[in-house]
Amino acid sequence: MTQTLEASFREIENIWITMPDGCNLAAKIWLPEDAEKYPVPAIIEYIPYRKRDFKALRDSRIHRYFAQHGYACLRVDLRGSGDSEGILKDEYLNQELKDGIDILKWTAAQSWCTGKIGMIGISWGGFNGLQIAAMNPPELKAIITVCSSDDRYTDDVHYMGGCMLTDNLSWASTMFSYNSLPPDPAIVGERWKDMWLERLEGSGLWIKKWLSHQTRDDYWKHASVAEDYEAIKCPVFAVSGWADGYSNTVFRLMEHLNVPGKALIGGWGHKYPHLGGPGPAIDFLNEAVKWWDKWLKDIDEGENDEPLFRAWMQDSISPIVAKRPGWWVAEDQWPSPRIRMQEFVLSPGKIHLEPEEIDEGEMRITSPLSVGLFAGKWYSYSESTDLPNDQSEEDGGALVFDSPELEEDIEILGAPEIELEISSDKPIAMIAIRLNDVCREGISTRVTYGLLNLTHRDSHEHPQELKVDHTYKIRMLMNHVAQRFPAGNKIRVAISTSYWPLAWPSPEPPSLTIRSGGKLFLPIRPPSEMDSELTDLGEPVFAEPVASTLLEPAHREWTVTHNLATNDVTQRIINNDARIRLDDIDLEIKKDTNEIYMYCNNNYATLRGEVVTTRSLKRKDWHTTNITRTVLTSTKTHFCIRATLDAYEGDARIFSKSWDERIPRQMM
Repeated sequence: MTQTLEASFREIENIWITMPDGCNLAAKIWLPEDAEKYPVPAIIEYIPYRKRDFKALRDSRIHRYFAQHGYACLRVDLRGSGDSEGILKDEYLNQELKDGIDILKWTAAQSWCTGKIGMIGISWGGFNGLQIAAMNPPELKAIITVCSSDDRYTDDVHYMGGCMLTDNLSWASTMFSYNSLPPDPAIVGERWKDMWLERLEGSGLWIKKWLSHQTRDDYWKHASVAEDYEAIKCPVFAVSGWADGYSNTVFRLMEHLNVPGKALIGGWGHKYPHLGGPGPAIDFLNEAVKWWDKWLKDIDEGENDEPLFRAWMQDSISPIVAKRPGWWVAEDQWPSPRIRMQEFVLSPGKIHLEPEEIDEGEMRITSPLSVGLFAGKWYSYSESTDLPNDQSEEDGGALVFDSPELEEDIEILGAPEIELEISSDKPIAMIAIRLNDVCREGISTRVTYGLLNLTHRDSHEHPQELKVDHTYKIRMLMNHVAQRFPAGNKIRVAISTSYWPLAWPSPEPPSLTIRSGGKLFLPIRPPSEMDSELTDLGEPVFAEPVASTLLEPAHREWTVTHNLATNDVTQRIINNDARIRLDDIDLEIKKDTNEIYMYCNNNYATLRGEVVTTRSLKRKDWHTTNITRTVLTSTKTHFCIRATLDAYEGDARIFSKSWDERIPRQMM
């Protein structure tokens, strides 16, 4: 829903912010019309996703809204991205964070700014908001961090539980494509091509860097605010969604930060909450304005009455249904003293809800590589294609433990845990554990899950190979979640030795032996009177976006095929955005992405991931296209990367480069 407000504003399409070393960063600014006369606080979003074109529609909905509510808003392209000068060589480098500090100083010194500044961002912008807050710049008074992480190794797109995520490949390909785009000659003039060629040659192959750091070393500790939560001195509003990969961060921030905080987790994926699904989208921009008013304008209209922590309690539903029903619940502190971890014992095929004598014995599992084909994406955008589907097929390749039909509802909020005595016939092995809600018709819905590279059982920094057939006691967390298991349904734990293609499997297929007597711990949350008193978060409202014309609709597909003649199994993902024209600047933009994950004959040596991305920018007298292709395979000892980058001006290829890299596997 768009909203027209009385407060008028003006837009500055581009302004240069000069860094101390002379590098010019490009910014777009939205200002209340009278800000020069009556200065206002500023809000900054600082990301590499191109203010001029690919994020123009989204940005205008958000920052026009804030400007209409009395804030100056800046969207700044990182050094080496969009129209900014320089080369972008990796995520969250010292240079990026230093530039962020200088952007804050520059903004605070402008005549239209009161000197009080907030930062907002989703994903990359959520990360660097936290990271810059930890540097304690005096101008930064509050942040809103959405779908971000406090720990770049344990909770980011690269690794999970010491296992390499294939979204590491997908995300590297996204940035490969973004980094290969030129600045707009309408902004930078005739030097656009020289700047483009400099980027094409200099940005590099990021996946090689990320695969060169397979443990939680200093590379990942850098810019992980979990290293020192005390460094953050300003208030933090942390936001995520259950369909996103970053929900754990919100809980840790609320537990460890020693500053005023607020937490919000809904049923969304990797999107701002006013744009998100499958859970209900909300009037998030209004919530943001209330936060800014309190910390940037000293206006408190009931903000103190809001609970610290608000979460969407998901109700039981089939995974093939697009919506996620539920209701809002709240806690005044986190961890909440009202929530208790309840222990349940596992025996072959069973979860025991009450203490009783259990069947002794051992269970053995070697999962087929097909377990995971219906897992969805690690960080879902909540498209219909990228959410986990019915888990019944996945459960067939796993050890399954079911509770009896529940006699009464069980509601959980927090991170389920599992404790197992386990041995492996290989020195390197992984384990995937899913917690499912099984209805009477047998449909199995994934509630949450966890992964663990068993060589990381004691440390992500110093992994150790397993002693073959030696029994280890492990305890691992699953992702935080809020979920109701209704009476009549069953709770299921499913354990597998692979989860492809969400995570890259071990070097060779392990067989895991699990002893009876394992334990499941669920964070049981009793109902609270506070829940019924929560204010309504409303329907989404945002500003009128920049004018655009739809030229070609988006195209999404997610298919799994098993060729029984050759025994080839392929997961193919098509994620093509709409082709649109931004009318005011007469620019056509288009992005196509194709991902393929495959294997043959359940053979680990045949695992292959491939991502091809095409992006184009076009107006009457200017047309550029880049095509990136990244292929990842593996042997028992190495990851193998082959990549190509081709850039075109019109029909002429003006740049081409290829890579062929082998990186040793480090117990992964």
